[in-house]
Amino acid sequence: MTPPPPSAAPLRADCIGDSAGGLTFDVAARGNAGAALLILRRRAAGGLDGTGDTVSLPLAPAAEGRLRAALPSSVSLPEGRWDAYALLSGGEPRRLVPGVTDLRSLAERIPSGLLGHVAVRIPYATRQGNLTVRSWLRAPHAEAVELRLASGGLTVRGRVYGTRLVPGADAELCARPGGGEGGEGGGRVRRVDVAAERTEFAFTVPYEGLEPGVWDLWLRPAGDAGPVVRLARLLDDVADKSPVLTFPRARVRTPHGPAEAGPYYTRDNDLSLAVTPLDA
Repeated sequence: MTPPPPSAAPLRADCIGDSAGGLTFDVAARGNAGAALLILRRRAAGGLDGTGDTVSLPLAPAAEGRLRAALPSSVSLPEGRWDAYALLSGGEPRRLVPGVTDLRSLAERIPSGLLGHVAVRIPYATRQGNLTVRSWLRAPHAEAVELRLASGGLTVRGRVYGTRLVPGADAELCARPGGGEGGEGGGRVRRVDVAAERTEFAFTVPYEGLEPGVWDLWLRPAGDAGPVVRLARLLDDVADKSPVLTFPRARVRTPHGPAEAGPYYTRDNDLSLAVTPLDA
């Protein structure tokens, strides 16, 4: 799809989320007559121009001067960031900007997990003020429900969707490549025992002895016999957790000297742990 010309004025769209994970878009478009589409275009990795993946939804009259499009949870939207455009009759695609957004139902949503995956779509305003939808599609999914900091460690409580917890489940800390001293550190793994009951789990990561770097947190619901599932917090109405959910850091001893350790959510709302050396 050809991007709209810079001179095209944006259109405003109100967004409403439903408890099933669907979205409704109401676009203010007075004077439009004829067929119209709401177009979602997925960005390439790194936020570059679109990859060519598009989803087109019909815009139908809903009220005077307003057109409505529905994105039900049954329509697949692969994981990524989807920029929103309106294509009105006889024109070029025009970038949408957010109007009134009502996502209260997302904050109370508890998926059944019966489909084997969790689909999350959260509309948000970009730095340029445009409307984009952040989509996650996780199969299975491990939701970080609560983080508790105490006694020099991190306790994580959560819930799994699309899989079962069995005896022998454990959590895994994986050192991110390039996150350690000298740009190395990838491949290091620490295992932590998990307490599990039905779909809920809990585990504690002791900070003491962790080497400097970034550690990504994963869950093994079936231990060595099953999948490895990335821990994340997705089931609310916050598209970017990093600037909103912040946590205190603790002073710890590492094999390389004193450091500060603490959890954080990545740009994709995955849960990680940073261990940062302190200056001597």
